[in-house]
Amino acid sequence: MSVQTPAFPSATILGYPRIGRRRELKKAVEAYWAGKSSAAELQAAAEQIQLGTAARLTELGLTEPSAVPGTFSFYDQVLDTAVALGAVPARFGALHDADGRLGLDAYFTLARGNAEQQPLEMTKWFDTNYHYLVPEVGPETSFSLSSERVVDEFALAKANGTVTRPYLVGPVTFLALSKASDDAPEGFSPLSRLEDVLPVYAELLERLAAAGAEWVQLDEPVLVADGDDAAGTTSAQLSAAVERAYAALTAPAVGEGRPAILLSAPYGGLGEQTAAVAATGVEAVALDLFKGALPSAAELAAFAGKTVVAGFVDGHNIWRNDLAASAQKLDALKAAGAEHGFAVAVATSTSTFHVPHDVEEETQLDAQLRSWLAFADQKVREVAVLASYLADPASAAGAIEEATRVIASRAEAPDVRRPEVRERTAALTDADFSRPAFVTRAAAQDAVLHLPPLPTTTIGSFPQTAEVRGARARLNKGAIDAAEYEKLMKDEIKRVVDLQEELGFDVLVHGEPERNDMVQYFAENLDGFDVTVHGWVQSYGSRCTRPSILWGDVSRPAPITVPWAEYAQSLTDKPMKGMLTGPVTILAWSFVRDDQPLAETANQVALALRDEIADLEAAGIKVIQVDEPALRELLPLRKADQPAYLDWSVKSFRLATAGAQDSTQVHTHLCYSEFGVIIDAIDGLDADVTSIEAARSRMEVVNDLEAHGFGRGVGPGVYDIHSPRVPGQGEIEELLKTAVEHVPARQLWVNPDCGLKTRGYAETEDSLRNLVGAAKTARAHVAEDGLAAKA
Repeated sequence: MSVQTPAFPSATILGYPRIGRRRELKKAVEAYWAGKSSAAELQAAAEQIQLGTAARLTELGLTEPSAVPGTFSFYDQVLDTAVALGAVPARFGALHDADGRLGLDAYFTLARGNAEQQPLEMTKWFDTNYHYLVPEVGPETSFSLSSERVVDEFALAKANGTVTRPYLVGPVTFLALSKASDDAPEGFSPLSRLEDVLPVYAELLERLAAAGAEWVQLDEPVLVADGDDAAGTTSAQLSAAVERAYAALTAPAVGEGRPAILLSAPYGGLGEQTAAVAATGVEAVALDLFKGALPSAAELAAFAGKTVVAGFVDGHNIWRNDLAASAQKLDALKAAGAEHGFAVAVATSTSTFHVPHDVEEETQLDAQLRSWLAFADQKVREVAVLASYLADPASAAGAIEEATRVIASRAEAPDVRRPEVRERTAALTDADFSRPAFVTRAAAQDAVLHLPPLPTTTIGSFPQTAEVRGARARLNKGAIDAAEYEKLMKDEIKRVVDLQEELGFDVLVHGEPERNDMVQYFAENLDGFDVTVHGWVQSYGSRCTRPSILWGDVSRPAPITVPWAEYAQSLTDKPMKGMLTGPVTILAWSFVRDDQPLAETANQVALALRDEIADLEAAGIKVIQVDEPALRELLPLRKADQPAYLDWSVKSFRLATAGAQDSTQVHTHLCYSEFGVIIDAIDGLDADVTSIEAARSRMEVVNDLEAHGFGRGVGPGVYDIHSPRVPGQGEIEELLKTAVEHVPARQLWVNPDCGLKTRGYAETEDSLRNLVGAAKTARAHVAEDGLAAKA
């Protein structure tokens, strides 16, 4: 006898912040890594966060069974799925225990590496500021159920009174986001292993059903993006994979071997994948209807018999929902559901782990600004209001009226639009976006800098010690004054400069001890921004950031970095880099106003940075780095939208830097993304030197650079700073050997992958010493090869 499919909750979200309201998970995980706590203590902290989340979401209105998503993770949701499937790269050896399980230590080894092996590669999660660990899959990869943590977490919540909705990355997305293993043949597609991974998914679904789960959420965001993976997966291949995957997973009846399945497709519209998803046997489909358009009437008709979970509340940004507009869209969707026989529920467009917990905790913000915002808790309430509207429009009238009033007040508020800022951007001409030819600039820079072949530098930040962080905290509390704080920061800058001199670096940095965050520091010194106190979001693993709020027109009231750079330069005869964060990254790592095109906002930020560059030059700084690690991050998921983005993003960088003198060497830095797809844009930035993450991917980027014929300075990173391991000098020499084989040595720089802020001094000094030693060896080889060629 078949079991009736349980009703899908009328209101839900696709995920919730998992780090804890005060970053409790970060602290617990890092204590465990440091050997200061046990696995049992870490597990207890994790359980407290999970139960606290379930209680909070129930309090906010998610009261129906399966309304609370079980999206907790110790580190990363893709890693969670890889570990559940047993997808361990062969290079890590035997991580499974005697029972064939992967425990926490194995889990963290994949995330952080060990003395012998680098961790899994990391890259951006769609168009967000979150970075996931990339599984490695080849013909040799063995799949087996290796972790039932998702079952245990469900059982914990159920035992404490909440029937949650377990979460996994779906099979199509998991394999499409995987990279081919080192042992895979050229052209191998991990998606070809779909039939091998599905039995493990089916086994896990069976275990969840046995534990009492009524619904499970399988996340398939790859379906909203145009594929650009190395295997060249086409839209048709993705559609076929969806058909095969969900035919297998829905073959058992609900309650007879599996829970009901919610297939979620966040971060954009399904587009050409709509028909394939609608044709599956899943019981519910979550559509991102904030970024994506409502499917056509014909497309909606194909969802008959399912629940369409309408993601009208933006899970990705922090602005208050226009409830009146959302209600109108709900009316249309409800009418279509009545006509075509599908149910309607309300959700966020994406997981809310991209936003902070609760705006009500930000009491230092201006009350009017706070009223414009919705963090995760407020988004849950918005979802509940819309679900209430769906059942009884009159019940939501008051909330809709209030939202309409608040949104109107934002449009009329002072400083949201400033005439003098808009006049400056309106007056820009083509000449404001270009520097003279690189050959002219290179000659002028060589005459001033006198750098050796394969010059060494770092990306900017040095370790932020407890003493540095403590000094900032004491300043904020009023325990020390600005003069004492400045003295402490200058002492740290001198320490960093002296260390670089001792190690033998060629271009130095001041270490950025005065900066809390590479974006927040600028936001605190630019008009049009505000910052939070508790607004933490997860960037990757235990790394958390507090994105700033860009709410109005941007300008620079005074120099920001100049005094620190000028002081650092006074300590050395070597070139000192001025360090700025680029306009695209400031936008990408902030919560940006949604009431005007991003291009306009980017140009406002770029002009503020252009003024800063001019002041750095006047202070004697001859090398200036404008970091753009997020250039790839904002790239639209649909190829048709990408040219317009790349046009304005590249122009904003050039606007910031084009006023620099020919003799000023402009650097930029990019990290943790697949760069081949935007290599033309990277070239278009026209930076004199570009440093790029490359160590964790083992120099893959040099193939793109060679194929493109990249003609200016480039520093493919040789030291992965996102792992605590110290790379040996021989390992770095091998990476440099690979780089020299693909990129002319005269163009190459030697540098880490990224800034060193999150590392400790002991590991940093050892790693940098090995880096400089490897650079000297590489120089000697290059010199020998040059002499041999002349002979």
